[in-house]
Amino acid sequence: MQRHIISHVAIWLLSVIMIIFGLQHFINPRGMINYVPPFIPGGIIWVYFAGAAFILSAISFLLDKWVKLAAYLLASLLFIFVLTIHLPNYLSAGSVDMQQAALVNILKDSAIAAFALHIAGSAHHQKMVY
Repeated sequence: MQRHIISHVAIWLLSVIMIIFGLQHFINPRGMINYVPPFIPGGIIWVYFAGAAFILSAISFLLDKWVKLAAYLLASLLFIFVLTIHLPNYLSAGSVDMQQAALVNILKDSAIAAFALHIAGSAHHQKMVY
């Protein structure tokens, strides 16, 4: 089955965005540590883990290797972020601005996860054809 060029562009764009997100986790891990819920042990290790996961999923998409697995894992990670980070931040926000920022993060991560699920659902064992 052939994929349209616009699908390739969308996947490449997602890959670039995921690489940027991943690099941010390595460039500024101390700024991201605040997002790790206090009930999860490991602290900054999870910041690096998430950054590596973003970069590795992007590489998988760009190389067209293990795409289905990478997409399902990326979607799972993002839904975990929604449930353990963004939703609690939304529910306990001290101001309308903080609540709105948390809602934007809920929607952003949910949208990216949905796109990853779409990629997983449309991934085939054969290479992408132009």
